[in-house]
Amino acid sequence: MGPGLATTSRPGRRWPLALTPPPRLAKSAAVTTAPDITVPPNGAARRSLVMAALIIAAMTVLRIVYASAIELRTDEAYYWTWSKEAAFSFLDHPPMIAWFIRFGTAIFGDTALGVRFGGIVAMLVMQLLLAGIVRRLTHDVRAVVFAVLMPEAALYYGLLMAKVAPDVAMIPFAVAMMWSLVRLAQGGHGRWWLAAGLFAGLSMLSKFTAVMFAPAVAAFLLVPDWRWRWLRSPYPYLAVLVAIAVFSPVLIWNAQHDWASFRFQGVRATANYGISLRTIGDYIGLQFGLVGFVMLPVVLTGLVMTAWRGYRTREPVAILLSTAVLVPFLYFFFKSMTLRVGDTWPMFMWPVGFAAAAVNPVMLSRENWSARMIRSSIFWIRTAIVSGIAFVVIVFLYYVAAPWNLLGRIDPIGAEAGYEQVAARAQAALDQTGATWIATTDYRTYAMMRWLFRGRVPVIEINERGRFQDFGDPGMDRISGHAGIYVGREPDNRSSLWENIPARREPLGQVERCWRGLVIDTYVLEKLTGWTPELSPPKNSPLFQWRVLAGEFTSLATFA
Repeated sequence: MGPGLATTSRPGRRWPLALTPPPRLAKSAAVTTAPDITVPPNGAARRSLVMAALIIAAMTVLRIVYASAIELRTDEAYYWTWSKEAAFSFLDHPPMIAWFIRFGTAIFGDTALGVRFGGIVAMLVMQLLLAGIVRRLTHDVRAVVFAVLMPEAALYYGLLMAKVAPDVAMIPFAVAMMWSLVRLAQGGHGRWWLAAGLFAGLSMLSKFTAVMFAPAVAAFLLVPDWRWRWLRSPYPYLAVLVAIAVFSPVLIWNAQHDWASFRFQGVRATANYGISLRTIGDYIGLQFGLVGFVMLPVVLTGLVMTAWRGYRTREPVAILLSTAVLVPFLYFFFKSMTLRVGDTWPMFMWPVGFAAAAVNPVMLSRENWSARMIRSSIFWIRTAIVSGIAFVVIVFLYYVAAPWNLLGRIDPIGAEAGYEQVAARAQAALDQTGATWIATTDYRTYAMMRWLFRGRVPVIEINERGRFQDFGDPGMDRISGHAGIYVGREPDNRSSLWENIPARREPLGQVERCWRGLVIDTYVLEKLTGWTPELSPPKNSPLFQWRVLAGEFTSLATFA
């Protein structure tokens, strides 16, 4: 019994139920899927689709309002600065997120909605691809509805896909790669390997963590009985070449810059600070909060059953979907024992989990599980969707309409709000002193000052110059020979770094950054004279070294 066989129509013999028919090795008897006993009647199907479309439309409007109303967070502003540059790649991440932002700002200008518009489109594309995957696997309208509504019920996707990040750029390409491999499994046409290679390259061009899907693709290729056919075929190898060609801008940039991105990210991958129950709790808590308190157990249950189904029968698609989520999930759990896992890091994997969870009830029915088990599975998916969407709406109202600060300093939005107050005080200092440029000593303040001044004043980050390789001239004619204003968070103004900066510094005062009545940070302002910042310091300079930048991350991990 080979993998990918579904129930045959030949009387007197039944094959194992599975998601995909066998690959087309030669002309053979027709293979059909099992009868879709869970498909609702046509009228109910239409009503389900209309209701899902209305919910998606309403939630899309909600994301647009959120994207327009909430000021950019610091990393979003940082990626916006990338969109103004012509660099092939960047130290922190590949360039796709900059291209997404450039797409949105070309339509809506340099506005919060313009910066975030690419994420709103990415969410819709992801849902279309999930619908396509689940429809092909089940031909069940209810499963398709579950697949497209589950992301709406997860906070990260239902609301925070409007927060632009490299993960947002990667997600639609990663799901498109999975969709291509599903097409490959169902049709057996080698050309789908090439499509998968294209989308894999685009995923890597968005964020390096796309490589964590490699174990799933390897298992999809090697575990089923078709492995010798594909290992002897040129298509998988051509797919790898396609992926490398698409990813080549990052390789070219790194070859020109001492492989800085890979070395920088290597610090994150290898950091180890001893086992910490706090960081484990942070990781698990974030998954519950961002995926859903009901949704997370539902998805994990569906994934475990899909993995059991796939590896027991060597069924390609079940192996692909389950491995694509469970391997990264367990990897991040392992890493969370020793450092804090970022809130967005695991988010690329959960859409594939939504597809597996949506397919699972259909497969339970086809495998003749008890009616009670099937009803329970459907009940919990519906509960997860209803409760999750309600939670997303509540969070939306809290940030857009409510006046309170319920989370204090740990609020992820409030912790990065209030830079308008700092920019206003900086503008007053520019007017008071006649200074013509702004200096900062951390990339977050730099990014927010650039965003809020919108090019009216040159802004320079003076000590992390490794971040800004291949950036254009920020306006040195307005900097060289002119006084500047330093804007820095305390205690950065007392850092030993200033021993390497021969500027004369004159204190001008302080300004508090506040959100809903809570002081988040205090910033100092100083007048700088007698010095022109160096945009391209030597690579061994403390104002450049990539290891200094990586040290910022590792110190945060230690603190966590």
